[in-house]
Amino acid sequence: MTNSISTDICIIGAGPVGLFAVFEAGLLKLRCHLVDALPQVGGQLSEIYPKKPIYDIPGFPDILAGDLVQNLMRQIEPFHPTFTLGERVERLAKLEDGSFQLFTTDGTEIFCKAIAIAGGLGSFEPRKPAIESLENYEGGRGVYYMVRDPETFRDQRIVIAGGGDSALDWTVFLADVAKEVTLVHRGTTFRGAADSAEKVKNLHEAGRARLVLSSNVTHVHGEDGLEAVTITANDGTAETLAVDAFIPLFGLTPKLGPIGDWGLELEDDAVKVNTLDYSTSVPGIFAIGDINTYPGKLKLILCGFHEAALMAQGAFKYINPDKKYVLKYTTVNGVPTL
Repeated sequence: MTNSISTDICIIGAGPVGLFAVFEAGLLKLRCHLVDALPQVGGQLSEIYPKKPIYDIPGFPDILAGDLVQNLMRQIEPFHPTFTLGERVERLAKLEDGSFQLFTTDGTEIFCKAIAIAGGLGSFEPRKPAIESLENYEGGRGVYYMVRDPETFRDQRIVIAGGGDSALDWTVFLADVAKEVTLVHRGTTFRGAADSAEKVKNLHEAGRARLVLSSNVTHVHGEDGLEAVTITANDGTAETLAVDAFIPLFGLTPKLGPIGDWGLELEDDAVKVNTLDYSTSVPGIFAIGDINTYPGKLKLILCGFHEAALMAQGAFKYINPDKKYVLKYTTVNGVPTL
């Protein structure tokens, strides 16, 4: 039997930006249903780095990614959002009255008056280095492409490879968890935040972590599991280092998936939007967070929160073209319920 759901806004993606969109829509008395291919809410924050601290959320000098998700869930409780998790929206149809019908992989039908795509990077998979036999050590046998739980590496000898924010941040964090931490980077400068790079250099100078520049991990070794890696410098010199875990952090390869077939205007595998209200080229469909693109775009959670607020206003106008909304401040009126 087909599961049928009716709502005001269907939010595709239950990451932090999608969750906050529920709050902004709720202030406008709009009901939301969220769909996510992952089995839990939180998007990448829950799936990839729930124990990683985030430093640029206003009002929180630092907050663990998983805790931020929990806070967002508490914040939207008054609006009673509903969820379809572990299913992906495969296709949609725009109906004669301007509303939409969506269909998921498991046959769920969702009728809604507007759509907000908050799918982060879309479907994604880690970028893997070209190292022979690397796949033999996946699946908990020593090679990890993300850090789900730092305690996995408690008192272990680990090598991290990469030069972006994730590699730098996890080097700093795991320096207090692992027995030994070595960061290998092919260059001499980092793509990540300068402050994080400085922290790694300070750890190296203090003997709490090792920093190996102008080098790559070129080989992995071990019988039943990972036992060692070979690090080769750009000048050809090499060393083999005994390790318990190797964590290559070279980012994610985004894939739009079915979204790319919905007739939306795209640019570099992202959805183009109007920054007035983050509407797409299809009236009634909006896109917020990392999935969208516009001049000056910054892929930050806090920017996604701003986009969610303006999207909700645009969705309200699309759903209620004859109504005029007067902005009401929560400091005066509190938070309503649905």
